[in-house]
Amino acid sequence: MKYKDYYEILGVKRDASDEEIKKAYRKLARKYHPDVSKDPQGEEKFKDVSEAYKTLKDPEARAAYDNLGQHRPGEDFRPPPDWGQGFSGGHFSFDDVDLADLFAGFGGAHRAGGGRAGGIPIPGQDFEVTAPISIEDAMHGTELELNLSVPDYDQHGRLHRVPRVFKARIPKGVTDGEKLRLRGKGGKGLNGGPDGSLFLNIQFKPHPLFQAAGHDLYLDLPLAPWEAALGASVEVPTLTSPVRLKVPAGTNSGQKLRLSGRGLPQRGSGHGDLFAVIRIAVPSTLTEREKSLMEALAAASQFDPRAAFPKGGGN
Repeated sequence: MKYKDYYEILGVKRDASDEEIKKAYRKLARKYHPDVSKDPQGEEKFKDVSEAYKTLKDPEARAAYDNLGQHRPGEDFRPPPDWGQGFSGGHFSFDDVDLADLFAGFGGAHRAGGGRAGGIPIPGQDFEVTAPISIEDAMHGTELELNLSVPDYDQHGRLHRVPRVFKARIPKGVTDGEKLRLRGKGGKGLNGGPDGSLFLNIQFKPHPLFQAAGHDLYLDLPLAPWEAALGASVEVPTLTSPVRLKVPAGTNSGQKLRLSGRGLPQRGSGHGDLFAVIRIAVPSTLTEREKSLMEALAAASQFDPRAAFPKGGGN
């Protein structure tokens, strides 16, 4: 396989930042795009620039490329067995190459079907948007209607923004921070190129009771001091219906009690767990009877909550 120095192709150093790589790519892609370049090798150089950027913009692909070590451009080398297509020496495709933002400076030269790039399929732009949903939506699945302002091209090939409405089905079992890809829901492709994708960044809305971590849920469970000390059976809310939870005697604040299978659904089958996090709740006011009982307990008890503190005399 012939080695290509992607850093040299883009004219950046090997420790270049993501922004420096993106800036170099935009400059060279504009220069060599077949619609505007007068260089006989422009199309081939454009492919090399796009191939280099496609690899270096992705952290995992860049790390894998860097692990190949440095070689002379054009030098034969043996890549590792898992070195797939789309990297050095692989088959180049315009799929997933971020080209749409280059066209703003091209005027009408990039019209679909016109110019020297008339036969080159250009993929549509990918869009990315935050999709806020409730924890209940993640439990049961939902459908969102998203109103976006997206870039598009008029009949003269000029870039402008237009309103678009997307409907997206959110499957049950999604997690906070997960990214969903809806293929074909992005910008329209040019010259027969594929439509782009719409990426949904799932973001859970704050919930009055539950916090999510992956497919598990966490709930603060207040207990009276005597419930924690003596043990109790208490009712705990879940996303479906309340359940009874047995609290062992001597339960401490901060302790987690697990309710198996009461969390969010997992892909395929099964559910995460619900963890009840114990919080000892002390009454803010006491009746005379309660105060008397507390004072009697304080006098009779030998329990020292600060027994682990070092002992020493004060000045």
